[in-house]
Amino acid sequence: MAKRFSFSTAVMVLGLVFLYLPMLIMVIYSFNESRLVTVWGGFSTKWYLELLRDEQLLAAIWMSLRIAFMSATMAVVLGTLAAFVMVRFGRFRGHTLFGGMITAPLVMPEVITGLSLLLLFVSMGQMIGFPTDRGMTTVWIAHTTFCTAYVAVVVNARLREMDISIEEAAMDLGAPPVKVFFVIILPIILPALLSGWLLAFTLSLDDLVIASFVSGPGSTTLPMVVFSSVRLGVSPKINALATLIILTVSLFVFIAWWFARRVEQRAQQQLDPPEQPAGASG
Repeated sequence: MAKRFSFSTAVMVLGLVFLYLPMLIMVIYSFNESRLVTVWGGFSTKWYLELLRDEQLLAAIWMSLRIAFMSATMAVVLGTLAAFVMVRFGRFRGHTLFGGMITAPLVMPEVITGLSLLLLFVSMGQMIGFPTDRGMTTVWIAHTTFCTAYVAVVVNARLREMDISIEEAAMDLGAPPVKVFFVIILPIILPALLSGWLLAFTLSLDDLVIASFVSGPGSTTLPMVVFSSVRLGVSPKINALATLIILTVSLFVFIAWWFARRVEQRAQQQLDPPEQPAGASG
């Protein structure tokens, strides 16, 4: 027992330190007075104020948040439809090809994805006149393309674990398919939808390579601005920005976990049979 405890504890501690110690150091140095990020000059919050005065950085943050929100929402819709096709439509002709095409962006290098999407947008612009130029719309389409694969995998796993007899019982009782989806299926897969949305939102907000290919003037995203500034030297403003992002993402993850937990408890209460009163007999 002691050996198992010591080994598992050591592995867990080393893993947590490896993951979170750099973030903790970055958060601490975001309150550094000195302009040099590796030299502690005293406690100060001036870099947070400097961050609020940087109009270029704020514009990039707003652009990235809008693109990430729209991309995650569209990816959830398309990924859920793709997951239903793979799980509920059985083995149709082209099933393996369809599944491979859905999951291909998971293993495709981002450079290849970005270059292919750039060529696609240029060809479409020449043939049908859309898109007229590269900007927010092209970045949104590109991010939706690769985020859909991640959502499809998450929802696919949830659908395969779901007991289909619940849906069959509801339809036997006269419920139409649309009502079955919104009343039974949707509450059960909602935690997977939330997880997929958060994953797609994070991937879109973090993307640099694909956005660099398909963006244009006026559609600079946050990772592009940060990468350009870091090449000239790390500014303490970047530490402040990263700290705010970590806090925001942590808050969203906690809210999503709490909401998903409530949904699962409610669904479990609906599925559990009501308790018989004491002394009752058939």
